[in-house]
Amino acid sequence: MAYRLPAPLQTRVEDAARGLMSADGFQIDFATPPGAPALTAPDSVSWRLFKNPISLFIGGVAAVLLELAEPKVRAGVWDHTSFRTDPVTRLRRTGLAAMVTVYAPREVAGAMIEGVNRRHARVTGTSEHGDAYAADDPDLLDWVQATASYGFIEAYDRFVEPLGERMKDQAFAEAAPAARLYGAVNAPASVADWRAALTAMDGRLEASPIIFEFLEIIRAAPALPGGGRLLQPMLVKAAVDLLPAALKARLGLEAAGLSPLERPLVRTMAKAADRLVLESAPPARACVRMGLPADWLYRPPET
Repeated sequence: MAYRLPAPLQTRVEDAARGLMSADGFQIDFATPPGAPALTAPDSVSWRLFKNPISLFIGGVAAVLLELAEPKVRAGVWDHTSFRTDPVTRLRRTGLAAMVTVYAPREVAGAMIEGVNRRHARVTGTSEHGDAYAADDPDLLDWVQATASYGFIEAYDRFVEPLGERMKDQAFAEAAPAARLYGAVNAPASVADWRAALTAMDGRLEASPIIFEFLEIIRAAPALPGGGRLLQPMLVKAAVDLLPAALKARLGLEAAGLSPLERPLVRTMAKAADRLVLESAPPARACVRMGLPADWLYRPPET
């Protein structure tokens, strides 16, 4: 059932949750205006998945690993973002973008996505193999959206609760409208589409020292509040576990995943996070906007 932590600890976690509502001076109140619909509905699979901070962290890291395996995306991420110099701010921006896309009113989400698209339009360069790239290339946008959907869905399925093929399909389909706004017109809309995208991309995915540099950065960055930082390296291992086995071997990450003793601990943490009510976080605030109790998403689905 839904629960809250003892008052002092709950306050600290709530303060951290407020960080998901602002970045670079951009502040959003997900509770207003009353009744304003988001890109997906409150009873969607997406609203359930994106409320879990543990699986979101795991899935987000897995998505970046998949992105960095593609040379053009890798160059765009590494040459034009602050991952190396200021990873926490970069993670906060990415987290806010995810929250806005799922929980904010459609007009707010649309405005944010337009801003992202304008920034992407200015990002161009050449990969280490001499291939020109542009961040608004639909092919690259499709892959980035595919990896994000896969990471978040698979992390929840693996560490929180099994979703089954039907709910996974639904989650992929729910992400498609936002993906199109980002310019990813052929992003996967089902598990079968994801598998096809992975097969089509397979020949382009390769190992790189940048992948190991990213893992080192993300293990050490103070991305999680308080004691959560001690567990962060284990959550990074969980992200590696989400990669398809053959690709994990190709990237040289066979030994970088969870141990048999760590896997149940991550599951316990993720399951607990799924029922921890954070009234300051975007999921709870969005529920209030839609006339629902703040803890509505944190209750078992059957209730």
